Amino acid sequence: MLWLQRWNFVARARLERELWEAFEAGRDIEAMVAECGRAAGTDPAQRLRYEVWQTTCPRIRRIEAMMRNR
Repeated sequence: MLWLQRWNFVARARLERELWEAFEAGRDIEAMVAECGRAAGTDPAQRLRYEVWQTTCPRIRRIEAMMRNR
């Protein structure tokens, strides 16, 4: 059933929001993504989180840079 969750936009949005909230709290999101990647191993839920965070992290940094330049 996890393959279905990959296409579940609500589940993906929740995972993205976790990373956004960490960013807003001032945490090191790159370290969080790296730690998640190490923990992913054989756990399918962690692998999905890692996949979503891997794509979200650069997006957060791009938006941060755009806002800084305004």
